[in-house]
Amino acid sequence: MIQDGGEADVSGRVVDDGTFRLLLDLETKKAQRLRYPIAVLRFGTDEANHFSETFANMAALAIRATDSVAWLDSHSVVMLLIDAEAGNLPAIVDRLTTALDIVWSAGGASYPDSGTTAERLMDQATTMQARAKEDGGRRLYVAPSMS
Repeated sequence: MIQDGGEADVSGRVVDDGTFRLLLDLETKKAQRLRYPIAVLRFGTDEANHFSETFANMAALAIRATDSVAWLDSHSVVMLLIDAEAGNLPAIVDRLTTALDIVWSAGGASYPDSGTTAERLMDQATTMQARAKEDGGRRLYVAPSMS
């Protein structure tokens, strides 16, 4: 949605970490009941203080209005992508990294493939981001399927 000043409205999509975790937990339970996929994408960099609330707002522009993003710290953001599978994550990372001239790393996980609880999805996305970082960055790793 574009506001009067010509800027996109991302209000309600950029949330704090606690709210994000609550949304993820509720959405995971809903996805289990209604049988649809969700994905979690953690995106970060080693460059201190590169991420800010402004970057979280920019990340919100790269995702749909039904999705959410949280600014975790000065190094990373995390996104909840509703009705998205692991195969959707590379396109989102591509949109995020097109204009970035930094070394970044990203990790993803999806329900039901990578995990069936909100905590498991967050842990998997965090682990995958750490592996991407260890392997030199500028890459996305997605948690493997549990089956």
